[in-house]
Amino acid sequence: MTEKLACAAIWMAGPELWRVQLFMVASPSFFIYSKNMIIDTHSHLNFKVYDEDRAEVIARSQREGIVCIDVGVDYDTSKKAVELAEKYNNIFASIGLHPTESEEFNKNKYLELVKSKRVVAVGEIGLDYFRNKDKERQKEIFIKQLELAEELNLPVIIHCRNAHEDVIEILENYKLNGVVHCFTGNLDDMQEYLKLNFYIGINGIILKQNLDEVIKQCPLNKILTETDCPFLGKEKRNEPGFVKEVIKKIAQIKKCSFEEVASATFQNAKNLFKI
Repeated sequence: MTEKLACAAIWMAGPELWRVQLFMVASPSFFIYSKNMIIDTHSHLNFKVYDEDRAEVIARSQREGIVCIDVGVDYDTSKKAVELAEKYNNIFASIGLHPTESEEFNKNKYLELVKSKRVVAVGEIGLDYFRNKDKERQKEIFIKQLELAEELNLPVIIHCRNAHEDVIEILENYKLNGVVHCFTGNLDDMQEYLKLNFYIGINGIILKQNLDEVIKQCPLNKILTETDCPFLGKEKRNEPGFVKEVIKKIAQIKKCSFEEVASATFQNAKNLFKI
């Protein structure tokens, strides 16, 4: 069987005409893209909260035409993200050590994970001065992972909380691109990241915090949509499908259509992650 026969896409008419049902026939690494797909560039389907019904959650995302970048926060969740990406053709993986995790960074273990062609980024990495006050250790691990990304020529997924000044100062030393996940900074912070050729990650936080001016002034071709599921949803446990609510809110703020935002942000993700 050729790879072109590995997946079949069935269009499903709906009120938004934006749903695609994907069926994996043989090769999970082959993927049929359509302009009508939606991107969730930051999910944590690798977390234990999905253990009992993960397959059903992923099936729902496939029926809704949603592609996910599943993001690790330590070695075990990074390994799980890679396993999911190799099993499901609408999932790609990012590997990294989150700044609030106590685990020591072992470069060789992460290099083993990168052998998978489904790994498209290094992250979730960065600095968090809200939950972790050990700034020097955080910076040391952050820099090691930026060097790994540079070595592998991969984009980075940045976690930043109460630390934009330091994150920006460190990133200025590298020729990397990536996304600032769950952006909650101000307009000046946004402009500094844009100068570094970074994207701005927008998720359900915009339903709780006023980021209207940031979204208005950020070019659409520099925005990525995400959920951060299982966090930041309306329900107790978020899912990739909630990314549609994020797209709707962005469209409302920027006074454009759902389709325009969905199409642009999907293309942005393709450009950044080379998927």
